[in-house]
Amino acid sequence: MEYKHIAVSEAGGIGTVVLKRAPLNVLNIEMMKEINHALDGFKGKAGLKALVISAEGKAFSAGVDVGEHTGAMAKEMIEVFHGMFRRLDAIEAPTVALVKGAALGGGCELAIYCDLVLASDKAKFGQPEIQVGVFPPIAALEFPRLMGLKKSLELILLGDTILAGEAKALGLVNQVYPIDTFDAEAGKLLDKLRALSAPVLKFAKKATLAGAFSKPGALEDIEKIYMDGLMRTEDANEGLKAFLEKRQPVWKDK
Repeated sequence: MEYKHIAVSEAGGIGTVVLKRAPLNVLNIEMMKEINHALDGFKGKAGLKALVISAEGKAFSAGVDVGEHTGAMAKEMIEVFHGMFRRLDAIEAPTVALVKGAALGGGCELAIYCDLVLASDKAKFGQPEIQVGVFPPIAALEFPRLMGLKKSLELILLGDTILAGEAKALGLVNQVYPIDTFDAEAGKLLDKLRALSAPVLKFAKKATLAGAFSKPGALEDIEKIYMDGLMRTEDANEGLKAFLEKRQPVWKDK
């Protein structure tokens, strides 16, 4: 598929989806369909160590196109929009959002839904939907999981925007880097993922998510992931063997 609003690439086990509808990367239906197609291509991809979502332009994304949120288009817009998150759920590798500028509305939801969020000191986050008479469904799902109920209600009910430093303190963001060194610092973190085993990363993510959303039997679920998934991979056994032999592991991503 030829993309109009995004760019897709993969190198060294790192897949990348770049939002290219500058300057604000407003998410219209056409663009989100492209994102969904790209995410489908990364689902179950062998050797994938991370999937990165980044953006060109002034903002990471200023949100969903309000003009497509009304009338007959609203149903399709919601289906396509929520399709991005259902597809992110299906990506077994860690997902990483690189946020240099504003991430607002649906753009904020897309960023914070990723497993890791790296922000520049110029980034800001917010869900202003309440101000136009709606609420953000994905933020309503994710905010309480990430930062608790009271602040979630405050941000969703008031529609306020917060800076990267506060977003980090609240647990929405993993790291904040100076804008001038953002690319280099983000690259260092991605290099750390690149140096690890793809299947081990996959099972570690799966187990952590199982633990985070714990329920009766969660430990049993994690044990099953560990013994029936992780310990049947070549890389898990190679890592343990390498440690005992006091050498660097040689990952086969199997």
